[in-house]
Amino acid sequence: MTTDRMAPNARKATRLDRANLATSRELPFLPIPLVCFGCPGAEVDLPAGRPGHTPPQEGRLPDVRLVWLVVKFSRAMVVFAHPDDAEFGSAGTIAAWTREGTHVAYVCVTDGSAGSNEPGVTREELAPVREAEQRAACDVLGVEECVFLGIPDGTVEVTLGLRRAITREVRRFRPNVLVIPDPSRLWDEERRYINHSDHRAVGLACLAVANPDASTRPMFSELEQEGIEPFEIANLWMPIWGSDVDTFVDISETIETKIGALRCHKSQIHDWPVDEWIRQRAKERGAPRGMEYAETFRTFRLREEDEQTESEEQG
Repeated sequence: MTTDRMAPNARKATRLDRANLATSRELPFLPIPLVCFGCPGAEVDLPAGRPGHTPPQEGRLPDVRLVWLVVKFSRAMVVFAHPDDAEFGSAGTIAAWTREGTHVAYVCVTDGSAGSNEPGVTREELAPVREAEQRAACDVLGVEECVFLGIPDGTVEVTLGLRRAITREVRRFRPNVLVIPDPSRLWDEERRYINHSDHRAVGLACLAVANPDASTRPMFSELEQEGIEPFEIANLWMPIWGSDVDTFVDISETIETKIGALRCHKSQIHDWPVDEWIRQRAKERGAPRGMEYAETFRTFRLREEDEQTESEEQG
């Protein structure tokens, strides 16, 4: 989104944002290993034998040079529906970011109180357990802040109240990148899993936060009374897999941290061999680009000015 396509009040808010961006640029470049389709520095048709080359095949994604994206994300926010969602989707990436100095905040939309089918387990009993497990996972990952919006698990809808609550956190924290659920995912490729309605609703609400809510002054103008100014989100990431992936993050050095964070969710993991499952999924995602383990994303650059990434050829 560029400012010349925004309403006058939104342009005014954007100018204010630029005056407040200093806190988002405090850190030096953060080298995170990625393969990025369409990212600055990515090139196609690399000669055979060079890093990142795979022979072109009909129906396959174009060949792209393996690059080191020098990420300037000094502040990242992850919004998700239930305790443990963020660990499954992006904890390896989050661990890599925090290791390099990124300040990360979580926003958990629900209380996780529907996370058990055991007879006799009540929502009132389970909710504090899920919150404690999520906070423990944050400690493992180095996530500095976790906000719980407290909506009852299984009841999330895209309401103005939810949009306002997420907008408040985005404007307050002012992240360089917002990581959100994929709202377009209805089921898995094997058609063995229907995506939870809470996941879809949170993803849709976050899209509304990205445009128009967070950056437009007339949206939730009452937040100004809390001293919270509008803020334009520059980068939006969605953990996904499949044909629409454009960014691979190498988590080979952080996969054990990801597994350790997932292990904190004891009420959900029980005796499930999560270690084996996570490694297998991460290996499948990294294989197309020669990574031992990877997480994959669909990414959006919503602000073209003040570029936030540079690239250097690996090797």
